[in-house]
Amino acid sequence: MPALARPRQNRMIAGVCAAIAERFGVSTFLVRLIFVLSCLLPGPQVLIYLGGWILIPNEQR
Repeated sequence: MPALARPRQNRMIAGVCAAIAERFGVSTFLVRLIFVLSCLLPGPQVLIYLGGWILIPNEQR
């Protein structure tokens, strides 16, 4: 499995969903869709995304 890193390509905002999708080998669209749908429910989804933005490193070239 590839390391968890935010890719420089295929980003929408910060690349957190793209990093998770690449790490687990699933569609980037699917991860983004699940995230957007989860935002309809109460919870700390946006804070978790911001935490991922801060904690997940950028992909090395």
